Amino acid sequence: MEARSSSAMIGTVLSGRYRLEAKLGSGGMSTVYLARDQTLDRPVAVKVMHREMSEQADQLERFRQEARSVAKFSHPNVVSVIDAGEDGGHPYIVFEYVEGETLKQRISRNGALDPQEAIAYAIEIARGLSVAHARQMVHRDIKPQNILIDAEGRAKLTDFGISRQLEQDGMTATGRVLGTTDYVAPEQAMGRKVDPRTDIYSLGVVLYEMLVGQVPFAADSQVGVAMKHVNEELPDVQRRRPDVSAAVALVVERSTAKDPGERYQEVGEMIDDLSTALEVEAARAGSTTGEATSVLDAVPPPKRELSSRARWSWAAILALLLVAGAILLAVQLISNGNLGGGGANKGKGSPVSVSSATDYDPQGDGEEVGNKVELAVDGDPTGTAWETEHYESDTFAGTKTGPDPGVGIYVKAASPAKPEKMIVRTPTSGWDAEVFAAASGPPEELSEWGEPVATVVDASSSEEIDLSVEEPATYFLLWFNKASEAHDQFGGYQVEVSDINLLR
Repeated sequence: MEARSSSAMIGTVLSGRYRLEAKLGSGGMSTVYLARDQTLDRPVAVKVMHREMSEQADQLERFRQEARSVAKFSHPNVVSVIDAGEDGGHPYIVFEYVEGETLKQRISRNGALDPQEAIAYAIEIARGLSVAHARQMVHRDIKPQNILIDAEGRAKLTDFGISRQLEQDGMTATGRVLGTTDYVAPEQAMGRKVDPRTDIYSLGVVLYEMLVGQVPFAADSQVGVAMKHVNEELPDVQRRRPDVSAAVALVVERSTAKDPGERYQEVGEMIDDLSTALEVEAARAGSTTGEATSVLDAVPPPKRELSSRARWSWAAILALLLVAGAILLAVQLISNGNLGGGGANKGKGSPVSVSSATDYDPQGDGEEVGNKVELAVDGDPTGTAWETEHYESDTFAGTKTGPDPGVGIYVKAASPAKPEKMIVRTPTSGWDAEVFAAASGPPEELSEWGEPVATVVDASSSEEIDLSVEEPATYFLLWFNKASEAHDQFGGYQVEVSDINLLR
């Protein structure tokens, strides 16, 4: 895995200009570094292709294609390519450095977004796509992990690594399914030809996730999820989020139609309906909120009506708004009668004092993202997180060796204790793990920790783990043997942990 050599790249100066300063993340094809442009004295992001991938002609061409594709246009909602080159057998692409977070991270942290904010982001993503589509380019991997939110709250589309130029017949060639199955269009899942309407479908799914807080389909495998996109209609967004307007639901429904002929035929049509939906939500709220303000100001006045394919009249929308208002009032009255207090751990037991946290990687290079490990015990249960490296397999196949491949993090109790519970909060739910306890050490090898005191399967975002600790212990290891899909733009699999607590 590239993680074995990526740390050695820190300090390298590519082409006498770009000094690599820190690793930002990695995927199956490349590693991205925060770098300093020594000529212009500014931070940049440098994507360096893995050496073993650069030796494959088709993969090298895909990498170069990304640079050529994005360099053709400049747009405030697309991460810009600054430069590209090769140094010492390392092909690289230089991008503008966007300080902020991915849309996936924002959804993971906040859950469902305010409707106006969700629509505003969708409009900005669609604007970035419109420029790509105008140049006959299909992105093919629209997902929240590939959307960066900068310090000003602007959405910027990135990672055109699997984009394809349209052929003369207006469609890309058939081939193996690329992209992420949580957002894959039916025709892409079936390996058929794709066109701009494929990106429109994926953007509709992203809008759904922003409104609901989770993707529409789940299955035991990525193939299972893909088949649901082929065969099943998306759940009704208004059933999952009753407070959103019918105008918003219309955009989700039309953009995610199974038949491409029933979708928006151009992304500009989707922008028109999103702009109208934003006005509807602003009218209901009495004003624009958050990130939506600047976007609403930029909506052209002539395009303030639903496109001709709309299925609901304004009278129907008004009626639904009234119903939604009644539902909201009922929910508020019910919630006011059930007020609670205290933190998430209140009533579950008394806390065990934890003095430190350490990442644990005996089967690899000895550490994960070590400079972030204390974020797992910093007392901030949602805003910060420790994270593992990115892996190509959720079971760490090919990168970890031993009878129980994986990676972990352990916490040290201030004094020996017999906790009854471990509370773990994570923005990357779905991982599997085992918990171990040791009185001294910490043990250098996993086999030296003894038998697990708990097992976790398909962890939730706030996992309460019952422990069976027979003797007081000082070290408590959370050993991940199945990772989750990464929530950032680098793809692959990883685990993030926002908070670990031990309770007596």
